Amino acid sequence: MGCELEQNIISEWKKHFILKERMLQVKCSSLTPEPVLRASGHVDRFIDWMVKDLKTGECFRADHLIKNTAEKMQADPNVPAETKEQLTDVLAQLEGFDDKDMHKVITTFNMKSPITGNDLSEAVDFNLMFGTQIGPTGDFKAFLRPETAQGIFVNFKRLLEFNQGRLPFAAAQIGLGFRNEISPRQGLIRVREFTMCEIEHFVDPADKSFPKFAKVADLKLNLFSACDQMDGKPAKPMAIGEAVQKGIIANETLGYYMARCQEFLVKVGVDPLRTRFRQHLSNEMAHYAQDCWDAEILTSYGWIECVGNADRACYDLQQHEKATGVKLVAEKKLSEPRVVNFVQAAPNMAVIGKTYKKEAKKIQVALEQLSESEVEELGKQIQNGIYKLKLEDSEVELKKEMINVKRGEKKVHVEEVTPSVIEPSYGIGRIMHAVFEHSFRQREGDEQRTYLAFPPLVAPIKCSILPIFATKKLDPIIEAVEEQMDTFDLACKVDDSSGSIGKRYARTDEIGIPFGVTVDFESEEKPWTVTVRHAESCEQIRVKVDEVGMIINSLVKGYLSWSAAKEKYPVFESKNEEK
Repeated sequence: MGCELEQNIISEWKKHFILKERMLQVKCSSLTPEPVLRASGHVDRFIDWMVKDLKTGECFRADHLIKNTAEKMQADPNVPAETKEQLTDVLAQLEGFDDKDMHKVITTFNMKSPITGNDLSEAVDFNLMFGTQIGPTGDFKAFLRPETAQGIFVNFKRLLEFNQGRLPFAAAQIGLGFRNEISPRQGLIRVREFTMCEIEHFVDPADKSFPKFAKVADLKLNLFSACDQMDGKPAKPMAIGEAVQKGIIANETLGYYMARCQEFLVKVGVDPLRTRFRQHLSNEMAHYAQDCWDAEILTSYGWIECVGNADRACYDLQQHEKATGVKLVAEKKLSEPRVVNFVQAAPNMAVIGKTYKKEAKKIQVALEQLSESEVEELGKQIQNGIYKLKLEDSEVELKKEMINVKRGEKKVHVEEVTPSVIEPSYGIGRIMHAVFEHSFRQREGDEQRTYLAFPPLVAPIKCSILPIFATKKLDPIIEAVEEQMDTFDLACKVDDSSGSIGKRYARTDEIGIPFGVTVDFESEEKPWTVTVRHAESCEQIRVKVDEVGMIINSLVKGYLSWSAAKEKYPVFESKNEEK
């Protein structure tokens, strides 16, 4: 059931984004060479802060320990009101704390190991990536990818070519991410292996408008801005168009994806009243990012980040270009041709090759990467003798006969731009957890009768088929109903087990089946008819067997609402619902 629910959520994600927004899609390797993740910054900076029990050595993630301890202290009636107020400020700013900030909080509030009560160490960094080796000798280091984004960035040139060289465009990837969590817990919330759905939307950094933004401009989101967090104010609803206009959200493209994110979450079963978008504080935002909003969902574990929506600027492509020497740019047509001055280093490869042999290619690449100011400096130094050129792991001396600095003018019809990237990143497991919690219901007046009110679109099984009694006389009708379900590719479950029809209804409700088809003795009359039951309301209608597949399919896809179905087909009063 869980497998099918996850696949249905992913399927709806693909339709909602990849199909409707005309995105490209890739599937890249989970095993990522170290140079890729070193260029992206993950090797050096993809860390969490960890503290240890000084006696047992047990490790805890520092921010989680602070959050859980602070919440317990706030719930304790013996803790002074002033301390609780201080802890509220700590929780509001916790996401942006570094190791020193966390150590200060732990010592100030005398926080201990939650298991033993022992003292804790200072916070130390812990890289979250799983390392491994590639090849028979194990000389080449690699990691299991901590995110799917880097595979899209390193394939940017191919994707741009596939999009006929035009900006903007978006590429998506669905796959597993791996993080060596210090303390996995909370079911699907914090795990070491998880499914991610990520989008990289490449856009001209000078124009981040979005053609379809007007369609979502009036949609209200629950925004928890950085200013409100610092001032201790709650999140407040605001139209996405107004938020972009006031500069609260950086640009239309980011705002559009936030609006589409809200629509998707609601579509798959997340309660909009328990959803908010929290803006990253300045001290927690990456140095290269221009804006970032996390879609957080309220669960029994508190507010959980489920989707990240970030404007990552040009950082990723620039980093990979710098590491590889391969230009990761797009061309933008100018409205009018422009005459520009140029200066470039023209190497004499025959002389360089004779002198440096195997290093010659590296020298050529390094010279191509020099900026105009660096080429000017090269020209000055080489006139006076030699120029020392830095390579990846060495330095070479270039003499006057090895290189020539060319200057001139040229007419250009296009200019090269490094695209900015807007990145929505979805954690499917966390969204699933929220859907489970938000779909849980209890029957009014009978709390023992619980059920899951999944949206029919993502429900693992769309329809149950229930004979009123176990009798062979009804088998042909049951088979006809199954054929109807198969015609429309609707997952169904036949429950002809012993027990009253009321108890069987309750069993199917508990596993989130939204519709039930009951085959009763009236069904034998020609033309064959059955009842269709709506699990959430327990209401039923009577329909012909040869129409039941079409009706259930329309209800599942949202083409037909239950209220409209009741008006169109005769309502059936069941006497067995409570039995």
